Amino acid sequence: MVNFFDIKGKVIAITGGTGVLGTSMVKYLAAQGAKVAVMARNEQKGKELIDEVKADGGEAIFLKTDVTNEAILKQNAQEIVTKYGAVDVLINGAGGNMPGATIGPNSTIFDLKMDDFRSVVELNLMGTVMPTIVFAEYMVKANRGNIVNVSSASALRPLTRVAGYGAAKAAVTNFTKYMAGELALKFGENFRVNALCPGFFITEQNRALLTNPDGSYSDRGKTIISHTPFRRFGVPEDLLGTLHYLVSDASKFVTGTVAIVDGGFDAFSI
Repeated sequence: MVNFFDIKGKVIAITGGTGVLGTSMVKYLAAQGAKVAVMARNEQKGKELIDEVKADGGEAIFLKTDVTNEAILKQNAQEIVTKYGAVDVLINGAGGNMPGATIGPNSTIFDLKMDDFRSVVELNLMGTVMPTIVFAEYMVKANRGNIVNVSSASALRPLTRVAGYGAAKAAVTNFTKYMAGELALKFGENFRVNALCPGFFITEQNRALLTNPDGSYSDRGKTIISHTPFRRFGVPEDLLGTLHYLVSDASKFVTGTVAIVDGGFDAFSI
């Protein structure tokens, strides 16, 4: 019987591959036999991650990138294709936030820093759009391709504080659905575009927002937990099963969808 979940030999490129969630994805995918191209800004972290993957018997390379720079992305894509012959899957995992694009409890919308807002939109939205277009060109030439964007709980409903990030991720979700139709209608059924939507996971970027210095939950952290039926934050491993499904042939008739992994946060009201 065919194992639709087998991803051995698949070439998977991932942006933001050195972050907390990205690192977990890279290690898992490589352990499943995929050839992983890690794209990120932090060269030291990238090389350390590649060493770990190879020490565990996996196959991976690191490419320093800037997801908002088309020329660098084109160079990255060409290097991956030269090395492995193709790119089967692109995971757009790069993203982030800035203090000036958020509205704190003692601030109002009039305190929003427009330059920071633009930067957050540039990183999260354009940092998804540009790699998608660059890598999709290679995928079209190969007559197959699979793109997985990373959305956010803040894209599903407006959350307090994260004005810029939420707007950008909502746009990523819309772009995901648009590209699903665009690629399939113009180039055929061998092209899929979906989004993985994590709920609340503690990362280096939001740790100070969700926890106190002693590790206890902040007021915002407590509010999130109270609205999450599972009564906990996610851990990186919680994303891997859904990610595996999306990058494998098990989801070959799935496109334009948003796979929510949030412990029930989006489904819960009162």
